[in-house]
Amino acid sequence: MLRYVPAVLSFALTVYCFIDAVQTDKADMRNLPKPAWILFILLLPVLGPTGWLLAGRPRRGSAPSRSQQQRWEQQQRDQDDRRPRGPDDDPDFLKDL
Repeated sequence: MLRYVPAVLSFALTVYCFIDAVQTDKADMRNLPKPAWILFILLLPVLGPTGWLLAGRPRRGSAPSRSQQQRWEQQQRDQDDRRPRGPDDDPDFLKDL
């Protein structure tokens, strides 16, 4: 039973790193392009995931990438458009006065 623990841990680490790499934005990848990281993780069972965790993941607390910043700004604009407006903020209402 104890001999299966390293294999299960290696598999779990590989799955975790694979999912993390797939979900990470291309712009946030470090040192290698996204497809190379995915192949590296899948083909080298322990070395690939360890390399991803140490050298490929975006750094914690780093500034958001340009694409993340643009998405956030777009979400803010969308939320502002959906908010209910008072009569004095509604151009159609003011036009009818």
